[in-house]
Amino acid sequence: MELVERKNRFTGESIKLTEEEAKRHDLIFTAEAMAEFHTDPDVKDKHYKIMRKHLNWFRQHNAKAYMVLLD
Repeated sequence: MELVERKNRFTGESIKLTEEEAKRHDLIFTAEAMAEFHTDPDVKDKHYKIMRKHLNWFRQHNAKAYMVLLD
């Protein structure tokens, strides 16, 4: 299994993730960017829900990565 490095955008601290975890990590930031881009409250809410879904997944399945990258 190939691991993928991701870095915390504020601290620069990094951690290795599985491919699935890396995809979820990327989706968090894509959803956040989309929510901030849109002005329609319903569209914003949709993207924030996607973001929260993947944040919650990290809390449950890889708490260490959550603490390093997302907390």
